[in-house]
Amino acid sequence: MKVVLGCDKAGTEWLPVICKKLDAMGIENEILYDGTVDGCDYPEAAFMVAEAVSAGDADKGILVCGTGIGMSIAANKIKGIRASVCGDCFSAQMTVVHNNSNVLCMGARVLGIELGLKIVEAYFGAEFEAGGRHERRVNAIAAKEQE
Repeated sequence: MKVVLGCDKAGTEWLPVICKKLDAMGIENEILYDGTVDGCDYPEAAFMVAEAVSAGDADKGILVCGTGIGMSIAANKIKGIRASVCGDCFSAQMTVVHNNSNVLCMGARVLGIELGLKIVEAYFGAEFEAGGRHERRVNAIAAKEQE
């Protein structure tokens, strides 16, 4: 599995710590946008990460901004992306199991980094329940993107 990461200024301290966690989990990772560019905007980071996932250059993405909300909104504009803001481990697990989420968004100003790392662990420890109602629902979302 390959994971790409991006953040705005609020998440610059988080990305190296998350990368170390992913390394420890045996997950290949790459920072695409580190938030250190003057005038960086969260949509730029979100689009870069989401486009890499959508194109198949990465399996999943992680985005960090102040709340995670802006990143999620922007990332979800890219076809094939199911970006989810998660602030707890149960939601992180369920967004993969039920929604086949492919981009995790978190808020550096609303979470502590230790909780953020637990969320990463829950998210990447979960697997989508293929088949049945969950797959039918994810397919309905994908079909709407084709309209």
